[in-house]
Amino acid sequence: MTTVLLVDDHPVVRSGLRAVIDAGDAVRVVGEAATGEEAIALAAELSPDVVLCDLRLGSGIDGIRTTSALRALDPAPAVLILTTFDRDAEVLGAIEAGAAGYLLKDVDPEVIVEGIRRAAAGETVLAPDLAARVLKGMRSLRPRLTDRETEVLRHLARGATNREIARTLFVTEATVKSHLAHIFTKLDVDSRSRAIHVAQETGLI
Repeated sequence: MTTVLLVDDHPVVRSGLRAVIDAGDAVRVVGEAATGEEAIALAAELSPDVVLCDLRLGSGIDGIRTTSALRALDPAPAVLILTTFDRDAEVLGAIEAGAAGYLLKDVDPEVIVEGIRRAAAGETVLAPDLAARVLKGMRSLRPRLTDRETEVLRHLARGATNREIARTLFVTEATVKSHLAHIFTKLDVDSRSRAIHVAQETGLI
């Protein structure tokens, strides 16, 4: 049984979502919150598998800041944004804050329930058009590497050592180390493995 906490500042919306979710056997609502602050406190107390959260939450903190705080809990619930807003900046902001997915309120009820189950399973839940926009947004924000830095990164991803990269590119090991230092700074990482991971996630290599 997947447990879920509902977060929306409109009581009628929460009531409707509870009716939809509790109608089945796979997902159960364990709590409701009207604000981000209340959601964080309840999530810490109830440890739900998933928090279904609106993006706009009245006068308190918004859904993106709520998501960040929820993901910092231990254990951290998966957060699924359910909202009427689909601006690129908001979608990307929610994903960068740690949300497992982003659904719009006009989807069919079964899509919401399935989204909760998928989020609980560790999957990303995005409509195809939103997924394409998120990927495009991530790539537009990616750091700019020089051609040589990208080349060094590709060799790094293949498992080459500094000496092997230097030999392949006809440069000194000191030059390779200098390129790696610049790459680490631009990608905001502190290890070769993290550099490779970030580069692959953002489409740099």
